[in-house]
Amino acid sequence: MFSPDIIESMPAPTRVHVTHTFTSPPDTVFAALGEHENLGPLFGAKITRVRDGDTSRNGVGSTRALKVGPLPAFDETVTTSEPNSLIEYRISKGGILRGHWGKQVLTPTADGGTALDYTVGFDAPLPGLAAVVGKVLTSSISKNVGTLAP
Repeated sequence: MFSPDIIESMPAPTRVHVTHTFTSPPDTVFAALGEHENLGPLFGAKITRVRDGDTSRNGVGSTRALKVGPLPAFDETVTTSEPNSLIEYRISKGGILRGHWGKQVLTPTADGGTALDYTVGFDAPLPGLAAVVGKVLTSSISKNVGTLAP
C-alpha cells in the first residue's frame, strides 16, 4: 500500500495530475475506475485483464496488460483498493517507463457526486521521453475521464 508520505517521496520526476468532478456517487465512480476493461479510452490503450485480485475481481493483486500503439505491452497491478475512496497501482512487468505508479483518490461532494484526484508518477530512461508521455497522458485522461461515469 502507498501512503501519502510514500507517494510524495517516490522517485518520479514526471507527474501527471488530473482532477474531475462526477455527478455520480463514489460507489459508481469507484466501480467504473476499478474495472480494468473500462480504462482503454482513458489511457488510449488496449487493455486486457491478466489476473483477478486476491479477494475481489478488481482489488489488490488484480493486474491488467496495457498496449499503447507500437510500444511493448506492460502490466499494471493494483496495490491498494479501499472501496469507494482509493485505488493505487504500479507497473509490475515490462514497459518503457520506470518507477511508474498511479493514485486515484475519490471524495464525496456535498451534492452527492464524487471528486476525483488522480496522480501518476514515472520516469523514462531516454531524455525527454517522460515529458512527452506526461503531456499525452494528461491530455488523454483529461479528455476521457468524464466518459467513465456521469
